[in-house]
Amino acid sequence: MSSSAIEVRSISKQYDLGEGGSVLSFFRQTSEKFWALRDVSFEIREHEAVGVIGSNGAGKSTLLKILSRVTAPTQGRARIRGRMGTILEVGTGFHPELTGRENVYLSGTILGMRKCEIDRRFDEIVDFAGVERFIDTPVKRYSSGMYVRLAFAVAAHLDPDILIVDEVLAVGDVGFQKKCLAKMDSSINQDGRTIIFVSHNMQAIRSLCSRALLLHQGSLVADGPISEVLANYADRQQTSFDVRERSLNNRLNRTRGHARITALSVSSPGQAERRNWSFNTDDALELNISYEVVEPIESLDLVVSFSVAGNGDVVTSLRETVRSEPSMPGASGHIRIEIPKLPFRPGEFALTLGLGSNGFAVFEDILDANVNLPHLVIESLEDDLFRRNGLVSIDYNVHHTETRNLRSLAKA
Repeated sequence: MSSSAIEVRSISKQYDLGEGGSVLSFFRQTSEKFWALRDVSFEIREHEAVGVIGSNGAGKSTLLKILSRVTAPTQGRARIRGRMGTILEVGTGFHPELTGRENVYLSGTILGMRKCEIDRRFDEIVDFAGVERFIDTPVKRYSSGMYVRLAFAVAAHLDPDILIVDEVLAVGDVGFQKKCLAKMDSSINQDGRTIIFVSHNMQAIRSLCSRALLLHQGSLVADGPISEVLANYADRQQTSFDVRERSLNNRLNRTRGHARITALSVSSPGQAERRNWSFNTDDALELNISYEVVEPIESLDLVVSFSVAGNGDVVTSLRETVRSEPSMPGASGHIRIEIPKLPFRPGEFALTLGLGSNGFAVFEDILDANVNLPHLVIESLEDDLFRRNGLVSIDYNVHHTETRNLRSLAKA
């Protein structure tokens, strides 16, 4: 039986809000306290891959910083057994004035490796990161993508016993993300490393991890098999939104804004009390969208797309003209989209809604992950692996006709 790689006992982390460290803070009689983590306890065994999930502000990054010794807990303790490689937000782990080459050797030394060990891995690290031309340039001149590529390559190739990876991989391009996920999969299945992975990409969490921790407002609310915890997470998502003011500046920065989505809800006919974004393959899905016109428009079009959460690959989309005639300010409407059977296999899918005019010559509004729209979590009642893999299910018929054995015919 494997022993514990990480033990966390009653960890809490408190921060002071306000002008900490300023002259004004010296004269303040009281300061507001904020608990980023409250009484979190868990244990991770050697060779285990664990995903950490939760909404923004749930405490995920704070937990990883404590495990990585970047910050100390206010209460409790964490015990780590083995060499640890960490990839947190851009800017941690490297010295900005040192070159890429010097930071590789510095990181290896901190991990307790001898120079000959680092020499043996150096070319592999540089090749994986794709920074050959810039390896002797100070990393302060690197782009965020270059920085993350080298940081991941160092952490993954210098033989850590424990690898801790934050959502920082989202900074890299899609190709590099897939490369990193493949490397982590190899680290788990071939090298037997312990991995803690924080991500909003539930598909990646599902494919890499067998267990998940769910944080909510600084507390650990679920710890168990990946499918159960993901379902718990989906249960906590709203199914109806008033989106008049939801991330409005973000939306207006990307669109013209003459027509706006005001409300959105998701449901499954026959399941009136649904309160989450979790569905089964073949469930019916209904989207209800309300909109209003705030400036004159020539026409109004709607697009709805479903993409793989995390990498943005579009699985399918639909487009309809809602109003073919000009509309004046004050006009409003309601759109209902009915999908009789969800074709998606188990996974996490991002939903994007867009309003446009003149055949989408102009985008008027958009709702997507950038405004914290939840993802659709699709489960399956099928146990057959071949019916669970892939992205979509297709309707098909199979016809089989048995023919007589030619050898038997010859004997006859």
